[in-house]
Amino acid sequence: MTPDKRPSWDDYFKKITEEVKTRSTCLRRQVGAVIVQNKRILATGYNGAPSGLKHCLEVGCLREKLGIPSGERQELCRGLHAEQNAIIQAAQHGVSIAGATIYTTNKPCVSCTKMIINAGIREIVYLEDYKDDLADELLREAEIIIRS
Repeated sequence: MTPDKRPSWDDYFKKITEEVKTRSTCLRRQVGAVIVQNKRILATGYNGAPSGLKHCLEVGCLREKLGIPSGERQELCRGLHAEQNAIIQAAQHGVSIAGATIYTTNKPCVSCTKMIINAGIREIVYLEDYKDDLADELLREAEIIIRS
């Protein structure tokens, strides 16, 4: 908290990210993402099936049924990741996110990392770690600021 009892900007956006994740339809992990620029929210996203399609809460988790560990064979998931959905939301509404910061409940995987890099996002603030060595390597190479 700041001296005037309001949360810092980071704490404020982290709390919003936690709230966004409550919309997730994933049975394994609920993740939220908020893209911010100049202290303004540009887009939000949570993990779940594409719009209008049945989600895992309705049809079950294929990855769970097949016994696939976390972080592997992501192509076998019905859902999109929170970061992907936030980037897509910005694109659908014609909102530039170049130079923005993305707040996420979990450190991004390699797939989301590549999208973040190409979207021009310059900083990632995450709440919980997610081990992905290739994502870490790409973030270093792209000189993305990353902090928790």
